[in-house]
Amino acid sequence: MLMPRPSSSLAVAAVLLLAGLAEAPQLAAQRGAASSPSAGLGFAAKKPVMAAACKVCPWGAAGEVVKRALQPYGYDVQICYHCWQATNPRLVAGAGMPPPMAVPAYIPRAQVPPPPNGPVDFGVTSVQNVWNAYHGRGAFASDGPRANLRLIATIQAPSYLIVAAKTSLGLTDLRQLKEKRWPVRLLTGSGNVEGILSYYGLSRPAIESAGGRVANGNSPDERKDFDVVIANGSLGNAPEYNVWYEVSQRHDLTYLQLPDDLLDELAQDPTVERGSIPNGLLRGIDHPIATVVRTGIAVYSRADAPEEFTYVAAKALDEHQGLLQWAHLNFSYNVHTVWKALDLPLHPGAARYYRERRYVPD
Repeated sequence: MLMPRPSSSLAVAAVLLLAGLAEAPQLAAQRGAASSPSAGLGFAAKKPVMAAACKVCPWGAAGEVVKRALQPYGYDVQICYHCWQATNPRLVAGAGMPPPMAVPAYIPRAQVPPPPNGPVDFGVTSVQNVWNAYHGRGAFASDGPRANLRLIATIQAPSYLIVAAKTSLGLTDLRQLKEKRWPVRLLTGSGNVEGILSYYGLSRPAIESAGGRVANGNSPDERKDFDVVIANGSLGNAPEYNVWYEVSQRHDLTYLQLPDDLLDELAQDPTVERGSIPNGLLRGIDHPIATVVRTGIAVYSRADAPEEFTYVAAKALDEHQGLLQWAHLNFSYNVHTVWKALDLPLHPGAARYYRERRYVPD
């Protein structure tokens, strides 16, 4: 008795099934390799992973300078462009893996490439951020000190606490906000905004109870409707600063100088100091304005980073400091400050280089 022949479609399906079963182990191995840390990264492979921020963020822009400076010495630095905020020193201190991608809407996605698939070896962040992590202050108060962090170099990157109101409001002093109970629309950024509001007897709840609102100045959508801005910044198109880049061009602003006693109070924070907003920094600034200022982007590592690497990194930034002037932000190299960031200890390898160059005083 003859058996019926299988249809051609069933035959094709059987072939595909067998092929899939044969390839399954290989695909599983590939997926496993993709999800596990790469063995080709790290100091030994001369492909260390660096925690930074987006390409146009201050830490990311400085990180790209570090990457370029190290290339002539055989290093191919792998940058994590979303290892930002308080996550940055946590990853460096703990040799953590880059976190899942989560990019705020106000940062163009093209400025945040996918991260390297390996644990973080060193980082670039603000002096304030790494110093707070080292001492267990601020955002790290509940974590405890991260005493294994070490400085490699400090790049100068000035920013200023700036306060301004739309000229059409006729506002000349922040005291008027409380006196008149205006329903003010306030944009904020980094800086001790809460301390400033408290000085004037204001708070976020008080502003909101008067019909106002407090919004994130980093968001372009929020900038469409505002009265006052309080934020650190400079003239640079970085997500943290470009609230000033934009609103100073779109609106006539009155820049407000804070009282000296308030500035003295703000300057009690070791990471800031008294200074001035330069004449002409932004459209509408026609004289120096007393304020508090902050400078310093730290290139840093763990204490267990190889001395050879930190020596070469310090040397590379010194010998290629000309790269800093071509960044889109105001970066510079200062031999008197490159080796210090408050009391953050220098890594021995970097310290050896600076002593050889006689940058560190005897």
